[in-house]
Amino acid sequence: MESAKPAAQLELPVQAVKPAAEAPDVDQVKQATERINKTIQTLSRNLEFTVDEESQENVVKVVDKDTGEVIRQMPSEETLRIANALDQLQGLIIKQKA
Repeated sequence: MESAKPAAQLELPVQAVKPAAEAPDVDQVKQATERINKTIQTLSRNLEFTVDEESQENVVKVVDKDTGEVIRQMPSEETLRIANALDQLQGLIIKQKA
């Protein structure tokens, strides 16, 4: 019976692994989502990328082309509201401790 051989390790070239750059500012993210939307619209008019104003979370929506109705959203509106409420609660807790 043959013994199991170890799997070969994946080696990446040094230039493929770069340190993370500074986080983009809000305007850069908005411009990027606008470019993504323009590109997606040429392929499929029912996908929409946005950034939630309160949480600054990326949001993807599947929209009915004919009615404009949002069919699906990720993260959901409910999830965004819960995250916002938790952020506010955390702020209150910190204020009470200070």
